[in-house]
Amino acid sequence: MDSLYIVMPAYNEEENIENVISKWYPLLSGKAENSRLVIADSGSSDRTHEILTELRSTYPKLEILTDCDRYHGPKVIALYKYAIKNNIDYVFQTDSDDQTNPDEFHLFWKLRKRYDAILGNRTERGDGKSRAFVEKVLCFLLWIFFGVKVPDANAPFRLMKCSLVNKYIDRMADDYNLPNIMLTTFFAYYRENACFKSISFKPRMAGVNSVNIPRIIKIGWKALGDFLHFRKDMK
Repeated sequence: MDSLYIVMPAYNEEENIENVISKWYPLLSGKAENSRLVIADSGSSDRTHEILTELRSTYPKLEILTDCDRYHGPKVIALYKYAIKNNIDYVFQTDSDDQTNPDEFHLFWKLRKRYDAILGNRTERGDGKSRAFVEKVLCFLLWIFFGVKVPDANAPFRLMKCSLVNKYIDRMADDYNLPNIMLTTFFAYYRENACFKSISFKPRMAGVNSVNIPRIIKIGWKALGDFLHFRKDMK
């Protein structure tokens, strides 16, 4: 059987984390014995880490990464590298805020032999028009900078072969903020065997989003310089 790491960054998700784990953990059933649900929790100031520690007795295949940056992007990179280090076949990344639907994972898993990466396309978005607009602007910038057309660059719902992630992960610094965006860009630019599938995206029902609009603007401004650097290297 194929091995799978379901990976999630977490930050101050005490109101969501137990419910999220209870929903996603059953998806490890039918996968190789070394499959795991891995949460990267570092920097939380609420009870997130305490709850995770308590849940390990109920969910023996739950692992917690704590030696990582507090921010979302670096946590995602650390999770991908952890899966690669442990020779896992597939890594599936989503977030711990309960905005994605585990029932939609099964289609992605069925397609894993046909594609090296299956990426979510949030055709239904419950997180507000402002965030949908930011995503459209981002996709436009990727077309301007890299000449790639993608419907959704940053969806936290993606199943990828670890071998494919390993081809590109070291092009980004460990503290890079936008790893999923650049992985999507690399896959499109180098014409990797990847596809997009529609997913739903619920509004956040609890907790506080650590990546708010002011922070998105700050990250986006820095991203323009990063895109220039990546484009130079890709040429």
